[in-house]
Amino acid sequence: MNRAPEGQGGGGGAAKPESRPFAAATRLLYAGRDPSEQHGFVNTPIYRGSTVLYPNAEDFLQRKARFTYGTKGSPTTESLETAWTEMTGAAGTVLVPSGLAAIWIALMSCLKAGDHLLVTDSVYRPTRNFCDSIFKRFGVETSYYDPLIGADIAKLFKPNTRAVFTEAPGSLSFEMQDIPAIANVAHARDILVLMDNTWATPLFFSAHAMGVDISIEAGTKYLSGASDLLLGLVSANERCWKDLRATFDTMAPCAGPEDVFLALRGLRSMRVRLLHQQQAGLAVARWLSGRPEVARVLHPALESDPGHAIWKRDFTGASSLFSIVLKPMPDTAMHAFINALTLFGIGASWGGFESLAIPFDCKPFRTATTWNPGGPCVRIHIGLEDVGDLTADLERGFAAMRQTAGYAADGV
Repeated sequence: MNRAPEGQGGGGGAAKPESRPFAAATRLLYAGRDPSEQHGFVNTPIYRGSTVLYPNAEDFLQRKARFTYGTKGSPTTESLETAWTEMTGAAGTVLVPSGLAAIWIALMSCLKAGDHLLVTDSVYRPTRNFCDSIFKRFGVETSYYDPLIGADIAKLFKPNTRAVFTEAPGSLSFEMQDIPAIANVAHARDILVLMDNTWATPLFFSAHAMGVDISIEAGTKYLSGASDLLLGLVSANERCWKDLRATFDTMAPCAGPEDVFLALRGLRSMRVRLLHQQQAGLAVARWLSGRPEVARVLHPALESDPGHAIWKRDFTGASSLFSIVLKPMPDTAMHAFINALTLFGIGASWGGFESLAIPFDCKPFRTATTWNPGGPCVRIHIGLEDVGDLTADLERGFAAMRQTAGYAADGV
């Protein structure tokens, strides 16, 4: 049972009143922990171990114990699983070593040889790589679809279509998918809906409430907040939970106890960081939208974004990850812009306290849609730095861009 403070001192405090629906900010602090089981200590500590001892042979044969073996869980993993299940409104959660591991175990829990899978063309590229290689060898057919298709995805269903994989907004390119519309037509055909919900997290998008059967999160990102762990979380509704847990128990892709502990610690402050980074991200995005070097900012929370109406209807917030399309220029000018930045690191992950900027081009791997943004693209993550310092740093980058030989962006 979770515990809440009662202000009287002592061990774990009073039990949380089940009749009172606490807000997300409060639940985030108390979900999945019980100090009374940890000798009064606030946080569940790191439990390392493989072997679990039983008091007698009869109990061992019946696996009569709360924890039966290291791969089946520990108090540390149970604490995060319980907290995440409560936050997502799921039937259960499993923890795996990375976001990509979360994707493949989710897919493998609901698809088999001969099945057909529909995947958004804007998906995280490693997801595409897995489907085009491992899943292809296993006999699963994958087709890619326009992320803006909405309910018309029903036209792509085949007799053997088993699942639809979604991601909103799209990785790198930030198209907004109409998840409820896709879920409605999919469920009418008994087709499952999976979603990579890493960008919004359950705090800004309630995936299961929107019709998603299996929700995937890279805890490596905002759950950590410090770029110091690798973790994946998969939550499932009642329909899919049994198969997800059985797949996990059979394959045993266990997350490390240290990473789980760091995730638990990051969980308590995740909302505060997300809210701050949302504001900072929007401030920088709006500043960039006014720059003469920028053709377009890809951020669904901006009123000018084509996906803004869906974001406003379905989401309660926006994370601090977005992209910009620069006006036509040679790659050397775009590289000069990134290389001149001092506060923005050049790194592929995001969600931590540090800001990042990386170049990208979706054209080589898009198959269902044509990627032609009109200029070179940069994905930006806004961390916890001062916004004024970040915009000054970006100004230095633009100055370096303008000094590059061959630079002549339209209108600049």
